[in-house]
Amino acid sequence: MDAERNFAFVDLALTNSRYAPQLKEAAARVIDSGRYLAGEETAAFEHELAHALGVTHCIGVSNGLDAIRLIFRAYIELGRLAPGDEVIIPANTFIASVLPVAELGLRPVMMPASDRDMNLDFDAIEEYMSPRTKAVLLVHLYGTPCWRPDVCTSLHERGILLIEDCAQAVGARTEAPGLSGGHAAGGLGDAAAISFYPTKNLGALGDGGSVATSDAELAKTVRILANYGSDRRYHNLYRGYNNRLDELQAAFLRIKLRDLEAEGERRREVAAAYDACIDNPWVTTPAIFPDMQQVWHQYVVRSPYRDRLKIYLESCGIPSDIHYAVPPHRQPCFEGFFADERLKRAEEMADSVLSLPIADLSAEQARHIASIINRFKP
Repeated sequence: MDAERNFAFVDLALTNSRYAPQLKEAAARVIDSGRYLAGEETAAFEHELAHALGVTHCIGVSNGLDAIRLIFRAYIELGRLAPGDEVIIPANTFIASVLPVAELGLRPVMMPASDRDMNLDFDAIEEYMSPRTKAVLLVHLYGTPCWRPDVCTSLHERGILLIEDCAQAVGARTEAPGLSGGHAAGGLGDAAAISFYPTKNLGALGDGGSVATSDAELAKTVRILANYGSDRRYHNLYRGYNNRLDELQAAFLRIKLRDLEAEGERRREVAAAYDACIDNPWVTTPAIFPDMQQVWHQYVVRSPYRDRLKIYLESCGIPSDIHYAVPPHRQPCFEGFFADERLKRAEEMADSVLSLPIADLSAEQARHIASIINRFKP
């Protein structure tokens, strides 16, 4: 690709063209099998993903939002959580991190993210805890692992559940081990929710998600809840859902899972090029951490003149996006729900973040975009 071409922020046709022959073969294989749900493709994908994450169980589900819902609902059914219990969530996240918590009668406690990595601020977490705190949702935002072993171990020893929102970080790793000794995001805490939305680094050609855990009882409960609450035909233990991953998406994901490490390495090269070449006092680049393997689902800079920068880039043919322009606590559906003045920090972050292109970009193209950014003057 030429560095001077017209850019797209995301071009899924281009992304999936690399896998086109294998995807078409997989689709034909599933069609010819006559089995479109709960078949061999889903079972194989669950096994392969569990191996990649270093966990003992993966359950393919309908999407990332449902994965979060299933984890919290399963913990309620198992007596580990109860309505009214508090769940700490970073305020800099997509609303899907919050919706299931509130829906199930749990109380989301939003806290500002750290300026260091735009993830949960572990240094401030004690300020937001109370005797009702029973879980922390660790959102690995933008593909940077949200894990600090000293704090996480302490929380775990106090009986607090550590649930990962791994929607953007499959393939990311930490140098410090998780609760079970593994290092892969999605296998660090008690359970993890994963999204395979098409724009993700590991994206389906439709919706899809997964729950990952090494807790056999939780995995069993999640699997039952995702299948109408049924542990066997016409026997419903719970008032469950229909949250199954279909065979076609599982077959597609098996193909793309094999390329996950290469995809992460390519994105790290692009992020390194941005980091080395962006030199503008009005633009702050995200941190690159030597003790982590970040996968850069998004490359997010910050600027006090974000809106002007976005317009300037568009005038130069460079698309960008904002993740996320309005934090969950400011959404109309949560009006009056949160009243913490400390969340203004999250609003300031939302007003300054800008996502640069990274999907299907080369390091050469990143350097070209950086040169344009360096000419920006507010």
